[in-house]
Amino acid sequence: MNRFEPNLRIPGPTSLPDVVREAGARQMVNHRGPEFAALQNGIIDRLKKFYKTTNDVLIVTAAGTGGLESAIVSFLSPGDKVLAITIGAFGDRFAKIATVYGADVTKVAFEWGKAADVARVREALVAGGPWKAVLMTQNETSTAVTNPIGQLAATVKEAAPNALIIVDAISGLGAVPFETDAWGLDVVVSGSQKAWMVAPGLSFVSVSPRAWEAAAVAKMPKFYFDLAAHKTSAEAGQTPWTPAVAVMFQLDAALTLMEQEGLDDIWKRHAAVGAAVRAGLTTLGFRLLGDPAYASDTVTGAWIPDDLDWKAFNGKLRKLGLIVAGGQGALKGKIFRIGHLGHVTVPAVLNAMAVLEQTLIELGRPVKPGAAVAAAQVAALETLGVAVPEGTAR
Repeated sequence: MNRFEPNLRIPGPTSLPDVVREAGARQMVNHRGPEFAALQNGIIDRLKKFYKTTNDVLIVTAAGTGGLESAIVSFLSPGDKVLAITIGAFGDRFAKIATVYGADVTKVAFEWGKAADVARVREALVAGGPWKAVLMTQNETSTAVTNPIGQLAATVKEAAPNALIIVDAISGLGAVPFETDAWGLDVVVSGSQKAWMVAPGLSFVSVSPRAWEAAAVAKMPKFYFDLAAHKTSAEAGQTPWTPAVAVMFQLDAALTLMEQEGLDDIWKRHAAVGAAVRAGLTTLGFRLLGDPAYASDTVTGAWIPDDLDWKAFNGKLRKLGLIVAGGQGALKGKIFRIGHLGHVTVPAVLNAMAVLEQTLIELGRPVKPGAAVAAAQVAALETLGVAVPEGTAR
């Protein structure tokens, strides 16, 4: 076992800052008392700033998938016509949740590694309907692609103005640009274990007034994930069920760090580390999965060459303390993914490039020592607007 703390480069759960880990060790408080009410009320107000919304934001004790399920059961009824825009495994999962609960789901699916094509989405909207809701994924971690949510939302409003826009923003919100109100999004789901730098266990759901009107007539079965019950409890400073108090402590600490950095700088940092990883991997000879025009700044996927043994490669990475993720669904065994969101810095991804270089050299690959690190650093500096001396290796 590696005696050093690993460089955890998976797309979630992400590594935790020390102050966040320490916050989770606090003594419990009465979750029905004034201390918890003040904690939750403060967190909700702060989350709204990162969501860029004046809508309600609710906290659900569940993984991100639980948040997605709450969005389906709270606003839809069996038989409702739903268009699901899917570009990967998590888009497919969102569509499956709606299908399991009896919605009439039509999928408009795109090649894995590509973003949703706005023109094709418009065609699907016009060809079918009337639509009760449109499901879309902001950032697809299985394919390392970020959808143009603003453009997609505008298309829905034009072609199907009565449809609710429900967004899975679990792996992107808090890391890359996102505008809940400006884009007119009705329901947006995120999760604590991603950009928020907190342990798994909480999901956050923003709800527009229009979505609450839909909730009043929604007929899907629900109990734990009934967001109307969460709203009623939140108004009293409580939760309908026992909350993950320790994770709430962590979230409070993480939001303080995020506020100190500032949202614009958080977005710039993620853009820099995303550019660094893509440049480094390309220099190492890997072919990237995601469409460069829509490349995710929170996770990067790369094809595994036919002549590279994945198990041997991954095993050596782990011994050197670098933890990466494999492929999912149809891409299992074909790609690997490097997560770069939340508590991540340019030095952390430069370390990852150094480990990748060393591992590939040990495996006899034609890699020049230092080349990927240099390329990654130059890409990060350029993305941050820092002048790089002429002649610098790339």
